[in-house]
Amino acid sequence: MADKQISLPAKLINGGIAGLIGVTCVFPIDLAKTRLQNQQNGQRMYTSMSDCLIKTIRSEGYFGMYRGAAVNLTLVTPEKAIKLAANDFFRYHLSKDGKKLTLLKEMLAGCGAGTCQVIVTTPMEMLKIQLQDAGRIAAQKKLMAAQAQLSSTTSAGAAESVVETRTTATQITRELLRSKGIAGLYKGLGATLLRDVPFSIVYFPLFANLNKLGQKSPDVKAPFYVSFLSGCLAGSTAAVAVNPCDVIKTRLQSLKRGVNEDTYSGILDCTRKIWQKEGPLAFLKGAYCRALVIAPLFGIAQVVYFIGIAEFFLDMLPKRRD
Repeated sequence: MADKQISLPAKLINGGIAGLIGVTCVFPIDLAKTRLQNQQNGQRMYTSMSDCLIKTIRSEGYFGMYRGAAVNLTLVTPEKAIKLAANDFFRYHLSKDGKKLTLLKEMLAGCGAGTCQVIVTTPMEMLKIQLQDAGRIAAQKKLMAAQAQLSSTTSAGAAESVVETRTTATQITRELLRSKGIAGLYKGLGATLLRDVPFSIVYFPLFANLNKLGQKSPDVKAPFYVSFLSGCLAGSTAAVAVNPCDVIKTRLQSLKRGVNEDTYSGILDCTRKIWQKEGPLAFLKGAYCRALVIAPLFGIAQVVYFIGIAEFFLDMLPKRRD
């Protein structure tokens, strides 16, 4: 990526378009990731990503794979715009001395970007997780009711009585604001920072250096396929690296639990219980799903962002004459 500066409106538009395209393409995999991360030992509904998606389609229909997508599509524009524009902002100011950015400064820029984005990321993920995981909890209750019906005649009809009450993001938001205020939407803020700051520290320097390999000169942008592959590789690497933090964040932000599933009082309590009851491999739950989500998401994002779709449309606007 050349360090050529483009206008802030163009950065925001580019980041927003990139986020919308990326989320639309990979959301079903993200839903599978959330459900796999939330299921605990002894209460497993799904054995793999493909098993999760097949069962979701069977029980909830094709559009069941897009539960919570409206929240993401609404908020991903400001989230991705803030993340990408903030990284550019910090890189620009850290290189004002005219010297080439060191790895430490690239990491600092990524840290700043990750910190800024949680303003939008935390409530977005909070709402999305409730909607994504609702189907898993409802399916688990139906399964247990069916098993109880088979084992006892006194519970006949119990399976049919379990009906999922679908809630919307608006209803969840109103309830959280009513009961807990704005802090309710920021449940898991610490865990979100713990995930997104290291992610950005790894992702942005890695992407920038991989992308430079495809530049013929510092003033010429790398070909779009280089930006895409760089975004995919850097995104998947960073995603797997911080997956333990993502598991903790997902568990903490889930307001409803399945039958006999643990609740957590904070990051340390969640970490301890997962380690003791599910083992260290539990922190890698959904890692391959997350890599499959983040790789194309950031590959697409970087292509759209650095091709500069916004500049094309902004240049078409009539220029102001003094």
